[in-house]
Amino acid sequence: MPGGATACLRAGRRDGSGRVMEPPLPAAALLLLPLLLVPLALLARRRRGRRTPPLRLLVVAGSGGHTTEILRLLSCLSESYSPRHYVFADSDEMSEAKIRSFEQKRAETFSSSQFTLDRIPRSREVRQSWTSSVVTTLYSILYSLPLTYKLKPDLILCNGPGTCVPVCISALLLGLLGIKRAIIVYVESICRVETLSMSGKILYYFSDYFIVQWPDLKEKYPKSVYLGRIV
Repeated sequence: MPGGATACLRAGRRDGSGRVMEPPLPAAALLLLPLLLVPLALLARRRRGRRTPPLRLLVVAGSGGHTTEILRLLSCLSESYSPRHYVFADSDEMSEAKIRSFEQKRAETFSSSQFTLDRIPRSREVRQSWTSSVVTTLYSILYSLPLTYKLKPDLILCNGPGTCVPVCISALLLGLLGIKRAIIVYVESICRVETLSMSGKILYYFSDYFIVQWPDLKEKYPKSVYLGRIV
């Protein structure tokens, strides 16, 4: 577990003896059940007898522990999710290095593995005022719209970085325009024990699957899916 996530757990809930109470680990088959059902739903809509191509997956990465967590989720997915299009903030150098390392290792198992890297303007910097954040977020949405149109993902996977908001909103706009409907799967970070991140509070209302890793969040947000700890 990344250092940031460990620190969050230490600040989380404790039992009577003072030990950290971690969410239970579910069975392996249930780790990403909603994700595994997505291709079945998509493929069922296509004509029988026609060769079905892999699902185009757009992954939103973020600085800190977000990228580490999202790559752990990707390691559970088959090569049916290909190509993988990674999107991250233009000021995020760490995520690119982690993604390239992950894909190099994956290529050792899947020789036909394909991925792309794209950058967009960061929607909000740390300690940036909320007023200026509106402007930078709108700019990021406008920048993301042609990129999302070009990639036309079948599935978008994100886990909380601010970058995922403009990407998901641009995908929603394409769906409303009838250009391309993408399924959005949001996995809240393990750090979030009792409250959602700002990105989560926004995308809770727009995502197709909203997965949380702590039971308190499931109680507060009934639309969410609780699978226990998955990263």
